[in-house]
Amino acid sequence: MSAARKWALKILASAGIEEGGTQLWDIQVHNPRLYWRILTQGSLGLGESYMDGWWDCEALDEFFARVLSLGLDHRVSGLNQVKVLGLSRLLNMQNRTRSKRVARQHYDVGNDLYSEMLDQRMMYSCGYWRRAETLDEAQEAKLELIACKLDLQPNARILDIGCGWGGACRFFAEHYGVEVVGVTLSGEQAKFAREHCAGHAVEILQQDYRDLPPSETFDAVYSIGMFEHVGYKNYRAFMRKVHELLPPGGRFLLHTIGRNTTRISTDPWINRYIFPHGMVPSIRQIGQSVEQLFVMEDWHGFGLDYDRTLMAWRANFEGAWESLRDRYDERFFRMWRYYLSCCAGSFRARQNQLWQILLVKGGLEGGPPVCR
Repeated sequence: MSAARKWALKILASAGIEEGGTQLWDIQVHNPRLYWRILTQGSLGLGESYMDGWWDCEALDEFFARVLSLGLDHRVSGLNQVKVLGLSRLLNMQNRTRSKRVARQHYDVGNDLYSEMLDQRMMYSCGYWRRAETLDEAQEAKLELIACKLDLQPNARILDIGCGWGGACRFFAEHYGVEVVGVTLSGEQAKFAREHCAGHAVEILQQDYRDLPPSETFDAVYSIGMFEHVGYKNYRAFMRKVHELLPPGGRFLLHTIGRNTTRISTDPWINRYIFPHGMVPSIRQIGQSVEQLFVMEDWHGFGLDYDRTLMAWRANFEGAWESLRDRYDERFFRMWRYYLSCCAGSFRARQNQLWQILLVKGGLEGGPPVCR
């Protein structure tokens, strides 16, 4: 037995995972060079070797939940993690130019894929499952929750930063009688959103949120699942821009994934294949970014709901694969399944969180409504 294999099996055993075992979360190894690849390349090697068919696991989500709950990912970093960290320190990885890469690589990958995977409104963020039984119900409940926290009133003018395919914009315009401006960098999203929201009080802009002019003012602002692309070097500037666009007492609802610890870079495999230059914020990073700008009225966490959301997406994706495989190859299938599974595992292990944070410019007399 090679030293690399002996080392890896010992680590996996601590999480109750065996090579060739009968539990759903055990791994089946097809190429013995797997362990050396993981030892030298860390998470990038683990993900790429799965994409290449070097190993399989029936319950990939539970495999990651077990590995991440014990912090085993920190014991396997590799030189790629050092490279990503170094670039994050030296450069602004989410400047205007680099921010467009994630739109091209991830959000423009194909509306056919997302329409099959997501709910009827194509909401690409965590649903709220407190009283929901289906993905559609969970996503509508999430939108109702946001509307309550923002206290939306008819004829108000609202800004959606990172509007995706326009599902939230149309929902709020239809159900609350508000005027919504949505901003996205993705050309595919913007095209779809304009068609989806036609006939409603919705304007879709394909541009960087930083380019919104100071003369624009909104009664309320929300951002759902976009803050993960802002980057720690831009958090303060992001909050200043939102502050600039709101009147005194105006509300901002931030819906974002969060980390338990403060970091300035992302996982190398996620960075290369899924979300280029993405970064998940910590409580400290968000707190520092809003100081002297906003009053924090409410901080609501429901991270386990993202595990359930991701598993629903994976079931939809796998169920629709026969209709998608003419455009996407088998390596893409394994990449996408790995992505959805490892993310689900990270929330199940409580390594990642989901936060809705209600911020108010200059305070709000009487406080916000209690929305859960």
